[in-house]
Amino acid sequence: MSNRYFKLLSGFIQPLFFTLGIYVGLSQSPQRHSSGGSPLLQNAYNRDSHSLDGDWKYLVDRYETSYYSFFRVPYDSLNPENYGRDPVWLDETPKDKSDRLEYDWDSAASLQVPGDWNSQEESLYFYEGSIYYRTTFNDPRKSPDERLLLYFGGANYRTDVFINGKKIGYHTGGFTPFNFFIGPAVKSRNNSLVVHVSNARDPSGVPMDVTDWWNYGGLTRSVKLLVLPETYVLDYHLQLDPEATGLLSGYVQLDGSGRADKEINIRSNSLDLSIKERSDDAGRINISRPIELSNDQYWSPSSPVLHDFTITSGQDTVMDSIGLRTIRVAGSEILLNGKPVFLRGICAHEENPIAGRRANSRSDARLIMGWAEELHANFLRLAHYPHNEHMPRTADSKGVLLWEEIPVYWVIDWDNPYTLALAKHQLSQLIARDKNRASVIIWSLANETPNIPEKDHFLKALADLAREQDPGRLISAALFKSKINDTLLTVDDPFSKYTDILSFNQYLGWYEGLPAKIDSVAFRFEKEMPVLVSEWGAGALAGFRGDSLTRWSEDYQDYLYRKQLELMDRIPQLSGFTPWILADFRSPRRMHPQFQQGWNRKGVIGQDGTRKLAFYRLQAYYRKLQQAAKSEN
Repeated sequence: MSNRYFKLLSGFIQPLFFTLGIYVGLSQSPQRHSSGGSPLLQNAYNRDSHSLDGDWKYLVDRYETSYYSFFRVPYDSLNPENYGRDPVWLDETPKDKSDRLEYDWDSAASLQVPGDWNSQEESLYFYEGSIYYRTTFNDPRKSPDERLLLYFGGANYRTDVFINGKKIGYHTGGFTPFNFFIGPAVKSRNNSLVVHVSNARDPSGVPMDVTDWWNYGGLTRSVKLLVLPETYVLDYHLQLDPEATGLLSGYVQLDGSGRADKEINIRSNSLDLSIKERSDDAGRINISRPIELSNDQYWSPSSPVLHDFTITSGQDTVMDSIGLRTIRVAGSEILLNGKPVFLRGICAHEENPIAGRRANSRSDARLIMGWAEELHANFLRLAHYPHNEHMPRTADSKGVLLWEEIPVYWVIDWDNPYTLALAKHQLSQLIARDKNRASVIIWSLANETPNIPEKDHFLKALADLAREQDPGRLISAALFKSKINDTLLTVDDPFSKYTDILSFNQYLGWYEGLPAKIDSVAFRFEKEMPVLVSEWGAGALAGFRGDSLTRWSEDYQDYLYRKQLELMDRIPQLSGFTPWILADFRSPRRMHPQFQQGWNRKGVIGQDGTRKLAFYRLQAYYRKLQQAAKSEN
């Protein structure tokens, strides 16, 4: 395309870009999932920061007018030489108000950040597509030597970030954090921050375009600015050595121009621990230090002890509260701190059903954890994607064990290298964020995926990555059960040979026959390993009653729970289970006009917080298990 034609087209769309204050270069290399981002900062959660949460202006771009010309040509492709650079017209800003403007930030409506757009604006309830957010901020730095980091807790699904009209970078993935150093692009006052977010589903994405939960869009988690010194603590990992008894192991990693031969101090008053070492040329120290813990200093559900750790290097100090525990398998048992633990679990989505929105706050996390505690559960399966950081932080303090999962869900583009790169990126970012959380004991790599060779290759690559990045935790996936015969069941997914726990979903009595069918089945497993039933359940509309065979009634769900709990008592090698699900949640797949109305009704708690009959049955069962565990200890 000639430069003359390129300039002609740019003249048509120039007013739109200038008013938005951005150039939208959304076309991306098909093998990349992010650009311009910096390595993820460890513990942005606890560091001093300047919150950008609150009301942001927004503009809806239903036809992606800021992406495509009216010839349906991506603007990046109009001049390939400008790929990844600022556009040639960026500095040709409108001179006065007489310029034609089709978008106006001043009169735009607002959305609350963090928050999904679906629950905040009725017209956006089902919306899937592009929205632009804008806020302004002043530079909080007090010295030119300081670095300025822009941190996003998460945004669903694709995000492009612009400051003062210049593109900083982009990120793909709806549930993991990302950050950018933005100092060179920032003025002292009144900086314009524009963020494009698209929740458009993608058949090459992770997840792909078919799911069974609500596709909440927007800046769903907090946004903040962090001021860091030139040389700072980028990352650290502190844990009990998974291979050797009595060792504190891990590392601290510095970043910045002065990271080599830098003194690093680690202190814990509660452990009477002090470590002082100098970093190597890469800014790193590796830790392997003998440590003696009394029984009451180990983290566990019955005693969720968190130890204070302070890491200091130069002008940077980071504080964290970390539980110390070991987790491993031996034969068919899961051992927590060397003792068998039975996982009294329940599944949960990242949703506050009472508010009808994506969960995003500490109070939301306390609500969900409080319901689990009321059940006498000691374990939560956080399905089907990484939940916000309030969840593992709250679980650490309350003593709830966690299964965390990435959204390799149902069908994925197994042969696509880009899709595998997306899955690896999300797994790496989840591990990077939560590797210091004692509550997290299982990384789950998939849910209900087909038994095909391409899947096994895909998931094995993820398992290898997880073991490389975090060898101190267990690996699993929610697999399918299979038949040996009509009454004898098993799990024969080849991927199970790469997992530490054999986990599977089954819906006997709901999708397969009536609850009485459960009496006639049994399970047998070829390999000695812990077994976890990761899903079972039935739908029930809170308040709807009938007899035990009336579908959608609380009575049917309660009857199924009785039969399923009897089955749990018969399953060999069982180390726990997580019924589906703690609370009803939104799903556009679930549209029965009387009983569902856009909600998956398998929760033991209804959308208004009502406890269903099955809640109390599961609560009584778990109470007995909890009391038995206490008497054994």
